[in-house]
Amino acid sequence: MDRKSIDIILMCESINNSFFVFFHLLTICNCFIFSQVEELRQAIEELYYFEFVLDDIPIRGFVGYMEESGFLPHTHKIGLWSHLDFNIEYNEDRIIFANVSVRDVKPFSLDDVRETLSLTHTYSIRWFPTTVTYEKRGDRLRDSSFFPKSLEIHWLSIINSMVLVFLLLGFVVIILMRVLKSDLARYNLDEEGTDDMEQGDNGWKIIHTDVFRFPPYRSLLCAVLGVGSQFLALGTGNVLKISRLIIYVFFFFYRTYIFCCCICNLLSILPLGIIVMVLLGMFNVHRHGAINSAAILLYALTCCISGYVSSNFYRQMGGDRWVWNIVLTTSLFSVPFFLTWSVVNSVHWANGSTQALPATTILLLLTVWLLVGFPLTVIGGIFGKNSAGNFEAPCRTKNIAREIPRQPWYKSAPVHMAIGGFLPFSAIFVELYYIFATVWGREQYTLYGILFIVFAILLSVGACISVALTYFQLSGEDYRWWWRSVMSTGSTGALIFLYSVFYYWRRSNMSGAVQTIEFFGYSFLTAYVFFLMLGTVSFTASLRFIRYIYVNLKMD
Repeated sequence: MDRKSIDIILMCESINNSFFVFFHLLTICNCFIFSQVEELRQAIEELYYFEFVLDDIPIRGFVGYMEESGFLPHTHKIGLWSHLDFNIEYNEDRIIFANVSVRDVKPFSLDDVRETLSLTHTYSIRWFPTTVTYEKRGDRLRDSSFFPKSLEIHWLSIINSMVLVFLLLGFVVIILMRVLKSDLARYNLDEEGTDDMEQGDNGWKIIHTDVFRFPPYRSLLCAVLGVGSQFLALGTGNVLKISRLIIYVFFFFYRTYIFCCCICNLLSILPLGIIVMVLLGMFNVHRHGAINSAAILLYALTCCISGYVSSNFYRQMGGDRWVWNIVLTTSLFSVPFFLTWSVVNSVHWANGSTQALPATTILLLLTVWLLVGFPLTVIGGIFGKNSAGNFEAPCRTKNIAREIPRQPWYKSAPVHMAIGGFLPFSAIFVELYYIFATVWGREQYTLYGILFIVFAILLSVGACISVALTYFQLSGEDYRWWWRSVMSTGSTGALIFLYSVFYYWRRSNMSGAVQTIEFFGYSFLTAYVFFLMLGTVSFTASLRFIRYIYVNLKMD
């Protein structure tokens, strides 16, 4: 099975050769019989369109014509396009552009048709020479789009998000440069009476012997950080960790320095991640499922990152059940994904839908995970365990935990999760509409540069708000920041799932068990991935912030 066929299967699409024969100038007649006229009429009302692919160039057009006019009396006309004009631009022996037109065509009326319909479908092809070169035909395709463009709204959302980022960055800088500077200056005064600390916003020094006390469920926390790091690498192209781990693996088996150098040179030209690959033009949006195939391959190859990060941090925290930690890491995403996919695919099978993957493709995907993904997770975990050092804590932790004072309601975990989830979500909610419309609707997403900027803004906002919330938590003498930092910004995933519910009921025309289960199943997985990624970013930012403030604090 070649790559293109796998791409098509993963997209659950059935692309067949059409009956159209593209000669120079020709009109050919074909006869069609439609026994379900009502379904055809409904498809035209719902703006169904067809798509042909000619030399990787999409040719799209609407199936029929609908006209609404008047109020009293109201007229509702529906027609079917029975003739299509194909226009093809060429340069020497290469096709540059192609489209279909119905400008001078009168639609075949379906208003009076009630039963079987028989008509003659015709089409014509016209060839036009052009000076556009084959290398520049991508610009020609972008200038002429079948779907409506909305660049203005995209850029407005980017400006809105950037303003939010600057405000948050300014807020964090004020905390670091002014509030912390004042706190450190007062705490480090070697004067009589300075040990009598206030219990307000400046109480974070009092808990310096508890702030690095390891949390419960350390193995689960490390697994979340490992899988989150893997998805960050998968999305943004953290090629450094991938390169280092794969070099270690091959060096472990071959013990050859020259071989490792060759691997380094090879990895220097490997793709840097899904978004980076798209920005470099490595994907053709008309090759159906190409991004899905690349995502599966990169997920399997980056499993070593999750094993390495999880096992390394787990060993630093004093964990000794590293085998269970690796099993938990490799199951944290793969098990929910398999269960969700099994339910969705079973529903498709039961309803005879073409969206159901065939058994051969399922076996192929399981083989990729068993022979590539799982072994790399284990190997990454082994190297992470062996290379782990001591946990870098600038403060000594006492054996007896300090009692945590009662916190006001605005410093509680639900409030922090609401704030930490809402601000990152507000930076991406406009872009979410276009992503959902692309995945579940008729839109075609090609503005991957904007997507990369929005993704960077999302990570920046998540890190900034995590630092601010962690500071306020520590100032209340609450040292239970480990899981709080993960959940605060990770709650953005819950808001993304709530947005998917809103999109399903208010923005889409989906209905029925098949569409509903598939939509909410994959929306849940998407929200779960965002929880893992943003939770990892939030925890890392909070950990670096806490180490920074306590390393500059004079201890007795």
